[in-house]
Amino acid sequence: MNSNLRQLLSREDFLVSPGVYDCYSALLAEQAGFNLVSTTGAGMVNARLGMPDVGIFSMRDNVDTVRMIARSVEVPVSADAEAGYGNAATVWYVVREFEAAGAASVSIEDQVMPKRCGHLQGKEVVPMLEMTRKIEAAVAARYSEDFLIIARTDAIATEGVDGAVARAKAYEAAGADVIFPDAVRDGDDIARIVEAVNIPVRINMGFGIRTRTTTPLMAIPDLKRLGVRWISLSRMLPAAAIRGMSMALKVMRESMESGVVAERPDLVADMSEITELMDYRSYFEVERRFLSEENIERKYGTEEKQ
Repeated sequence: MNSNLRQLLSREDFLVSPGVYDCYSALLAEQAGFNLVSTTGAGMVNARLGMPDVGIFSMRDNVDTVRMIARSVEVPVSADAEAGYGNAATVWYVVREFEAAGAASVSIEDQVMPKRCGHLQGKEVVPMLEMTRKIEAAVAARYSEDFLIIARTDAIATEGVDGAVARAKAYEAAGADVIFPDAVRDGDDIARIVEAVNIPVRINMGFGIRTRTTTPLMAIPDLKRLGVRWISLSRMLPAAAIRGMSMALKVMRESMESGVVAERPDLVADMSEITELMDYRSYFEVERRFLSEENIERKYGTEEKQ
């Protein structure tokens, strides 16, 4: 569902978008009360292909995943379009594909293709002019001005914060709606970039509830004071899923080896939680509306007719 992210960004002083990679993660984020989700390219390629985030996730796989996620939730979905899958002319078509798939925005980064996870070593960035042309093409391609173009720069790793600031200014001038400097090193990096532009700045807070070696964890009040308008938690849900599934599998293996039943409702959802999350109720209502009384009675007995 292509909800209006521009209105949300103008109405709210601070946005938090969990990074989602499938319908389960998106629905759980929505159920938890988050009013925005952002897809994580790393999470999608890791989960769908079982491979590292090193530029091998195709545009078609990406768009198809975004389409399924956007269809499953009511909140806006911000899509990760990697490095745009080509040059400025390619970006024109890429943006239209993501918008048609139901995304509310798309982020395009300035890495050289094949790109890689923004928090890995070995990143390279394209010339500034090449990226500004991509942004101009993206802005011109969108069907609606409510569809946001997010310009991500990975230049801190290659050109330092001065290079990232120069790029942020150029990307704003090219028409970007949001600046997304990835792998910022500290509050000083953030402050420099926020002060340099007149459009919202988005920061990747990664795991959200666990520190990492690149961007440090920062409290939301501190981020607000620095002028940040939006943070994404790109790694939190994929990492939580890995930890949760690993623990459940470990407990099951121990039960198999010991011969003792393991009763661990703290580790797995029950059936009612799953059916509620997947909205089985709506399907059953459609059944009652359109199936014959005889069919309903055959399936469920006479009580279902009440």
